[in-house]
Amino acid sequence: MNKMAKKKAKSTNSSAKSSKKGSFLYRILIWMRNLILFFFVSTILVTIIYRFLPIYITPLMVIRSTEQMFGNEKLSMKKEWVPISEISTNAVNAVVASEDNNFMNHWGFDFDAIQKATKRNKKGGRIYGASTISQQTAKNVFLWPGRSWVRKGFEVYFTGLIELVWSKERIMEVYLNVIETGNGIYGVERASQIYFGKPARKLTPSQAALIAAALPNPRRFDPSHPSSYMYRREKQILKLMRLLGPVKLNEK
Repeated sequence: MNKMAKKKAKSTNSSAKSSKKGSFLYRILIWMRNLILFFFVSTILVTIIYRFLPIYITPLMVIRSTEQMFGNEKLSMKKEWVPISEISTNAVNAVVASEDNNFMNHWGFDFDAIQKATKRNKKGGRIYGASTISQQTAKNVFLWPGRSWVRKGFEVYFTGLIELVWSKERIMEVYLNVIETGNGIYGVERASQIYFGKPARKLTPSQAALIAAALPNPRRFDPSHPSSYMYRREKQILKLMRLLGPVKLNEK
């Protein structure tokens, strides 16, 4: 084979390799495009469905049940979905006073609270959060517990999505039905029955405040046997409830 033929063969091989490489990259790009498209379409569709249907299971419930099974604990998942009309307005007022004073006015994120929490955290010591009820609802319904930037990014996306698709009333309804309220207990209805022996529609302001006071660490705090810390939080929440006044969910 002369030099010209060798050069031509080498060029042909190089072109074939380049073509294969280009084809492989193209397939990857197509796959990534389809994956991203599937993610957005599926999450939007599920969010629309959840706008109307009860949500009976969440990732956190599955994780807690798995932890119980592998931790040689008795499997326990006590929950009962009830419409917002069957939940006392005291419960709504209590969680807003305790968790998200600006719930009715923001679009998922309370930037003033975030700024304040950032300044306080720079001083060191206890870590302060600024998650809104909308963020907590998005995290509970769609995501897993954690503090990674990846999970936080998904939380931002789902928070914006539910604020866009759901009403404030629906966000509150879902939140009050899926939040962890004890070890293997979810939602205020079951919490009210277990801790106070009554349905959530009959919760008094004090009882609602005690449930709200336990939410930061519901597996540690027991609203039916309040610690001195919980009694202090109850008084703070009741005071805020009076200052904020009743939450009018139907206004937005």
